[in-house]
Amino acid sequence: MPMSLAQPPARPAPSRIFFWTLAGLLGLLLWDASGLDLALARWFGSASGFALENHWLWRGLLHDDIRPWPWGLELGLLVAVFWPVGSFRQLPTARRAQLALGTLAALLVISSLKLRSHTSCPWDLQEFGGTATYLSHWTWGLRDGGRGGCFPAGHASAGFSFISGFFAFRHALPATARRWLAAAMAAGLIFGLAQQVRGAHYMSHTFWTGWLCWTVAAVIDAAVSRWLARSRAPAAAPTPAMASGLAALAPLTPAK
Repeated sequence: MPMSLAQPPARPAPSRIFFWTLAGLLGLLLWDASGLDLALARWFGSASGFALENHWLWRGLLHDDIRPWPWGLELGLLVAVFWPVGSFRQLPTARRAQLALGTLAALLVISSLKLRSHTSCPWDLQEFGGTATYLSHWTWGLRDGGRGGCFPAGHASAGFSFISGFFAFRHALPATARRWLAAAMAAGLIFGLAQQVRGAHYMSHTFWTGWLCWTVAAVIDAAVSRWLARSRAPAAAPTPAMASGLAALAPLTPAK
């Protein structure tokens, strides 16, 4: 069977995606067991609170000024589904929709989990001038005496939610996919670090947000890939009428 001159670009196999998802989960569980969350909080906080909580960089530039941006970018992605520009033109409509809806789904998942969380932020702890006692976010059913609503890190999702772009582009433009992943990861970590410095989150909250956004994007990517494969299958297979017609034409084909 002759091979097509235009071979599809290489992309991470599903097994590799599963491996990195599982490896990330194991790393997170090890971090949670290490006790480093509280140790890092103590680097920036004291009995009088967190000195950099209202700093112009950590709160102003990297928090307050950033908050509307992910929703504006999400609106742009939704528009690009129907009116693509640049690299988006090289993606089929289904992949453009995957990028936009995957990003939106990640933002909504993180927001929903935060609303139901009983975990309080570092600045709520008694040792930093608050009223809460430290409890792991895995201590379900118990309240720590604080305001709660602090797990996972919502602000970090402003970067991590766009990991969906990696999964959408990896099928056609692997180099673009890698750049998209690097930008989303860097933005999420920077925003998470800003909240760590201010006492607004533990570092594990940021890491869990990254893993959850990756997992949401991976699940949606698998579903879209399966749907595309099934929709192409009938078109790829010749019908009985087409097969009989090709067989009848075979004797008329000149030998080479």
